[in-house]
Amino acid sequence: MEACNAAIFSHNENASGIQKRQLFEDIKFMESANGWEIPLERNRIGKRVFYRYSDSNFSINMNTLSCTEFDKIKEAMEVFKRIKGIPEFHWIRKLFLKLEENFVLKNDTSPCISFENNEYLKGLDFLGDLFHYIVEKKVLTIRYQPFQSSEVSEWLIHPYYLKQFNSRWFLFGYNPAFETISNLALDRIQSFEVVHVPFASSKVDFETYFEDVYGVTISSDSQLTKLVLKASPSLAPYILTKPIHGSQKRLSLSEEGLLFSIEVFPNYELEKNILSFGEELILLEPKSLRDKLQDRIFKMIQKYDEIHHVSVLRDSEKNP
Repeated sequence: MEACNAAIFSHNENASGIQKRQLFEDIKFMESANGWEIPLERNRIGKRVFYRYSDSNFSINMNTLSCTEFDKIKEAMEVFKRIKGIPEFHWIRKLFLKLEENFVLKNDTSPCISFENNEYLKGLDFLGDLFHYIVEKKVLTIRYQPFQSSEVSEWLIHPYYLKQFNSRWFLFGYNPAFETISNLALDRIQSFEVVHVPFASSKVDFETYFEDVYGVTISSDSQLTKLVLKASPSLAPYILTKPIHGSQKRLSLSEEGLLFSIEVFPNYELEKNILSFGEELILLEPKSLRDKLQDRIFKMIQKYDEIHHVSVLRDSEKNP
């Protein structure tokens, strides 16, 4: 115990050290399958007990993985090999090859789990390199074509984070041209290359960045807003078991349906999600957003009316 504490204090002089009980627990763990399964021998002389390896040549450095750890790694590799729908980075493929040299795997590796992902989406090949440049803190020049433009723009981006939403991948990074964090859909990226300029580290905690947003878009002028919605009786169980957002709170539940609220930064992705439920989900507050959704619904009705009108005309021409 004195030797252990001396080693601890050499690393941290303010440490509290260990007591006998912890020392015995550690020895017990070292003997277990979860530890190193050390071959420990106990020799009692009077009231004192001396510990030593029964094999004087044994060392925990000879066995870097316990049996339990070995089994867990094999199980993890089996899962990775069976999963479909996650873009495989090149480094993962190389890692598999190296691990397979040291671990015996089962022959049956047919997929048994699948994640929602569009395997044919443009830009998936960029994932591995972008991940690497984020880790290495490399600034990139990215040629990007926004949805609303037919022209390709060239932006300097300090890459920070990759996020998947609705089966698409997005890159978040600082854009000096706009002096803000931009999100770029990978399927709209044409190409990119490393630029040797100083990297601007992120001040954003991306673990909490998306807590108040549905999707990936946060406008610079948007404000955190409380939305009150009403779900029909048939939709209510779905909304209760699969909340629209983490901030969702139930206000009331009756035969007329479910009244609930969420607090988010309103954006285009949220509007699309609300409208996707059709007449089963109605936004009550705020009025400004409700009017905006209503305007989109009216425009959609006009489009259907136009198609219906054209269809009627064609039918009348065929059957005068």
